[in-house]
Amino acid sequence: MIRPETPLLAADIIIELVDRSDRPIVLIKRKYPPVGWAIPGGFVDIGESVEQAAVREAKEETALEVTLTKLLGIYSNPGRDSRGHTASAVFIAEASGQPSAQDDAADIAVIDIQALPDDLVFDHNQILADYVSCKRGSYIPGDVIKK
Repeated sequence: MIRPETPLLAADIIIELVDRSDRPIVLIKRKYPPVGWAIPGGFVDIGESVEQAAVREAKEETALEVTLTKLLGIYSNPGRDSRGHTASAVFIAEASGQPSAQDDAADIAVIDIQALPDDLVFDHNQILADYVSCKRGSYIPGDVIKK
């Protein structure tokens, strides 16, 4: 059988820290190019679901055990990742505790969603804007198809 060439598949996670009153989110500073701040995430391994990959990547990069609560959306713009065409399933998750930079995270930040750093990588500005809209109740995944 000839397999088609397809985009890589990733899972990204917006982690809300529910043990803090303002429910800040966790960002990682990427150790490898493209360098900058990002929501935790990574590639789906053969034999695992995107949900399993999201939980694994959260643990590997932040040392947090997460509970997935919602699928925010699928982001697949061919130019979203400078390393090549990658589609990502983006989840919202909850966790408690103190995150710490692990694996390919050079640093970690716990931030208020209104205080995002300027150097977010990939399309994470758009993803986090969609997250804010979702939290306000004005965004439902699938409402807007981005070309």
